[in-house]
Amino acid sequence: MRGALRLVRFRGAAGGGPRLGLEEAPGGDLVDLSAAEPDLPRSMREFLEIGPRGLELAHRALQSGQHRVSRGAARLLAPLGDPQKVICVGLNYHDHCREQAAKVPREPLIFSKFPSAIAGPFDDIVHPQDTSELDWEVELAAVIGKRGRHIEESAALEHVLGYTVANDVSARDWQMRRNGRQWLLGKTFDTFCPLGPAIVTREAVPASTGSACRTAAPSTSSSGCPRSWPGCPGL
Repeated sequence: MRGALRLVRFRGAAGGGPRLGLEEAPGGDLVDLSAAEPDLPRSMREFLEIGPRGLELAHRALQSGQHRVSRGAARLLAPLGDPQKVICVGLNYHDHCREQAAKVPREPLIFSKFPSAIAGPFDDIVHPQDTSELDWEVELAAVIGKRGRHIEESAALEHVLGYTVANDVSARDWQMRRNGRQWLLGKTFDTFCPLGPAIVTREAVPASTGSACRTAAPSTSSSGCPRSWPGCPGL
């Protein structure tokens, strides 16, 4: 089995449009996939739609030893900037339910974010003047790379290309009290969904993993309460 890929989008030091790339290692230098394979699309969504052939070309570029870009010479963007959907699950682990003084849902609580909420991993988050209760939560985002419908649970992971880090930013006053408590309004202001820096293909995360989500940000909520990051056993 080939090793996992770390897929990124970036701009070079000279600016220009987004380019596809690969991280050689977490936090390491990049491979300019758009230079190594000029016929590939520049959109990550279009690249993923190519399927296994695109990933094969990415492996070839990584192994070539060419088209390297220094990490310091690149600005990393959200690895996926134009998804058709951003589907989210609320109250999705026990510790968060306790933090919010909420009952554990019997069925998934689904909401969405608009693609316009997506921001890069190091971009500023804009604090809307309309909210005084800005909050954030680190999330593990699954990136779907294969179309499907009415998928059996046993086959679900076959449709997951990989994973990235997401920041679920919320305006809690809009989500929980104002305008009929519509979660969408509190969840999808511009820049409320930073992603990245990389999409890591699923080979890096065994299905039985107990890995925890980690963040470099201070581990407190906007209320000052300690946050806990439970990992998969708390889901």
